[in-house]
Amino acid sequence: VQLQASGGGLVQPGGSLRLSCAASGITFSLNFMGWYRQAPGKQRELVAGISSYGTTNYADSVKGRLTISRDNGKNTVYLQMNSLKVEDTAVYYCGAPTGRGTYWGQGTLVTVSS
Repeated sequence: VQLQASGGGLVQPGGSLRLSCAASGITFSLNFMGWYRQAPGKQRELVAGISSYGTTNYADSVKGRLTISRDNGKNTVYLQMNSLKVEDTAVYYCGAPTGRGTYWGQGTLVTVSS
């Protein structure tokens, strides 16, 4: 199983980024996919999830600013991040919970700073 995340970088407050995560080795279309983040000194948290049916859920702190989507034809999940805040700075991971445990991508760093 491989989850390859990309798209992180440095952006100013109020800016936008789009993260991508390409998956292989799982039945992607049947799998819940999530974007998680871990800031320095904090625990990893789920910020957005999308079910196999396309149902989405978001952490309160990102509602209205982040949008998760998936393309089952490309085995890829996306996270559109708008109106970014300094507190969004973290390493972002895509994750795929399965019956055998959760598979993680390598993480991509998002830094929001002026």
